[in-house]
Amino acid sequence: MRRIWKLLFGRYLLVTNTVSSGVLMLAGDMAAQEIENRINNKTASTGRDWKRMSNMTLVGLSQGPLHHYLYKWMDVFLPGASVRTVLKKIAIDQFAISPIFIITYLYSAGLLEGATITECTAELQHKYWTIYTADWLVWPPTQFINFYLITPKYRVLYINVITMLYNVFLCYIKHNNDLILPVTGKAPVD
Repeated sequence: MRRIWKLLFGRYLLVTNTVSSGVLMLAGDMAAQEIENRINNKTASTGRDWKRMSNMTLVGLSQGPLHHYLYKWMDVFLPGASVRTVLKKIAIDQFAISPIFIITYLYSAGLLEGATITECTAELQHKYWTIYTADWLVWPPTQFINFYLITPKYRVLYINVITMLYNVFLCYIKHNNDLILPVTGKAPVD
């Protein structure tokens, strides 16, 4: 068991990070669908959207390598775990990386669902600030723990576990067109 663990978080770390991103995105979407089904009084057997779950898994798989290489780059660019260094990493994450992940999430999920670029752009315009506001509530404290306390080889796994919970929110926002947005105060037009 110890040998397998060393392989997963050593030689095969990229694979581990990629697969865990996909599996945990799937789990987040399953939870989001369960919540949606309960709100709409549907049973899981009639309300489960398998295509959506496979699309969300693919989105997660695509983000695994991005996280893997991002954290490697950050550790080279900003080595160490002093509070000052951690705050710099959080700033990079919130001001540069978070917007990139929101955009790639909405476009990749939208395109996999058959939306056009124009439709993805419209969705991004309607949902970006809702997601980005939530990011500020979740990710700075999460990333502080990640960069200050977590060993680099376990960072993506830690983030993937938190992301699984966050994905419930993301999947709900992605598939809910009845949002009231803080920027406009209006629901998006379909």
